[in-house]
Amino acid sequence: MKKKILLRGLCSLVLVGALLFGVVSPAAMVPHASAAVKLTGKRKTIAFGKTFYGKHGKLKVKGTKLVDKAGKAVQLKGVSSHGINWDVGEPFVNEKALQNLRDEWGVNCFRVAMYTEDYNGYCVTDNASRKKLLNKIDVAVKAGKKLGMYVIIDWHILNDGNPKKNQSKAKAFFKKVANKYRGEGHVLYEICNEPNGGTKWKTIKSYAKSVIKVIRKYNKNAIIIVGTPNWSQDVDVASKSPITGYKNIMYSFHFYAATHKDSYRNKVKTALKNKLPLICTEFSACEASGNGSYDFSSANKWMSLMNKNKIGYCCWSLSNKPESASLLKSSCKRTSGFKTKDLSRMGRWLVEKYRK
Repeated sequence: MKKKILLRGLCSLVLVGALLFGVVSPAAMVPHASAAVKLTGKRKTIAFGKTFYGKHGKLKVKGTKLVDKAGKAVQLKGVSSHGINWDVGEPFVNEKALQNLRDEWGVNCFRVAMYTEDYNGYCVTDNASRKKLLNKIDVAVKAGKKLGMYVIIDWHILNDGNPKKNQSKAKAFFKKVANKYRGEGHVLYEICNEPNGGTKWKTIKSYAKSVIKVIRKYNKNAIIIVGTPNWSQDVDVASKSPITGYKNIMYSFHFYAATHKDSYRNKVKTALKNKLPLICTEFSACEASGNGSYDFSSANKWMSLMNKNKIGYCCWSLSNKPESASLLKSSCKRTSGFKTKDLSRMGRWLVEKYRK
């Protein structure tokens, strides 16, 4: 997720002062999210042919959109795991949990976020832990296939900032997974989560070409998602010089609605005008830190923009971590069979949106 906003602490003090003097009501700080969401935690039996992947099959990029096996535009509505490196992410990546998301949340896509350089990250951990990370990805891929859901394998750079820092390890990783899942039409590859630290599009583009070449040796048609500069927000910059020579390439943008508003939505609009295929692989209604207050009004504007243009999206994150972006309450002890009382405010808002 993004850097913490430097002025957040000062703004919080201002809001507290306003509350003390009766200027701002507590409700104004966190807009109301509907509680009209009822989850039973039960799972359903659905014939594969009636699942989302069962109906639409292997996807491809046409213009700015994802289209199915019949050439019809489709929209992915997904949820991202938190980092599978941590106990706030790993336990929730299981078949029963994914089935709950499919059956009661309205989710058709699951993103498996594997950090690269942070705690227990793929590039910095030992071989035994690296094997566990690969096994957890395999759990998600197999569950997605069985449940008829699409799965995004996410190379989650964060503290590494520049994807070229671990480019050789990224190529080795994607060689391994692209070969293993070469016949799985429901698998998509996200090759660099959030380039940051001032990394230029020219550098990201060079990295992307190198990794795409590796994946294409084993899978000539899988959807490959490329991160964009400034924490995957500057899609307008990428749209001026897209990657050429390969098909089925998409470009990711991320937003945290309480921080990223009209100026960031305009970047997306510019990219669409320039015919860049977009997907939002990470978003929430809170601040860019993944915590702080919500802005559901801004989040609704984002949802309208994405739905209007059939842009797919994945919400961050299926976790009980005590932060605003988590879809589960920190008190939730379940790793599947989620009920209404397990949902955070963000979770209730999301489920209501997805089930409409």
